Amino acid sequence: MARSKASTSRNDGAAGKLTDKAGRGVSKALAAAGGDSDGVAGPSSNPATNLIIHDIVMRSGGRLMRHALEKGLLRTRYGTKGAKTLIENRSLPIALASYLVSRVATRSLPGAAIVGGGLIAKTLYDRRRSRKASKRAGDKALRRMADE
Repeated sequence: MARSKASTSRNDGAAGKLTDKAGRGVSKALAAAGGDSDGVAGPSSNPATNLIIHDIVMRSGGRLMRHALEKGLLRTRYGTKGAKTLIENRSLPIALASYLVSRVATRSLPGAAIVGGGLIAKTLYDRRRSRKASKRAGDKALRRMADE
């Protein structure tokens, strides 16, 4: 199936090229494994349904992996119960802001540079402040999240 120029214009950035290359790799792996070349692999005979199933599974797996990683990072300082509370009680505005910033960072190189620059600036700002003041501010913000 040939793609038109209009359908690829959104993915001209580095992220689009990376996902295109990865997609070709997955396609080659399925072809080598004897996959059906007429449709999208999956439990349904409808390729659109299979694509929806794949999307749900991938998003669910990514969310589970992200939460496990976040809990593991927080567990050393806040304990198992505290880490679980912090992750599961995240407010909607914080979750939405995190999603939007990650979306900007993954859509283009300028977006990644802006987000990365912002993160570096925040890190340098925190380091400039005293360590105790920075830890207190972070603990206070996390305590507020756990209480909500």
